[in-house]
Amino acid sequence: MAKRSWNDYFKCNADHCFNFKKVKSSFIILLLYIDDMLVASTYLEEINNLKKQLSNEFEMKDLGVAKHILGIRISRDEHKGTLKLSQAEYVCKVLQRFSIGEAKQVKTLLANHSILFNEECLEIDDMPQPLDV
Repeated sequence: MAKRSWNDYFKCNADHCFNFKKVKSSFIILLLYIDDMLVASTYLEEINNLKKQLSNEFEMKDLGVAKHILGIRISRDEHKGTLKLSQAEYVCKVLQRFSIGEAKQVKTLLANHSILFNEECLEIDDMPQPLDV
């Protein structure tokens, strides 16, 4: 179960950098790591409200649409409605650091006995609600 954090946001138990809040029929996600922040939502108005709240409390700079954060490359295709995350550059740096950058690549497939179901995904209505404290 997630715990409430700043301003009715929940902090994810699995990753304390991940904060989220239910907004209408979706979410606004606030990722914080030291001095890096990423905000995501389908509601631009909510993103702007959050950025205004945060800038009133903290000194911050808006760098616009994220393309790269914490070693993760972010690419979007608005026509296809896709968002892709890649850590290829980070993986290459790690391989070079341990002197195995020239190792052969292999594809690692999901085990053939694994079955993934949409029903296993949490629905918006199943997410925790802010607690009145």
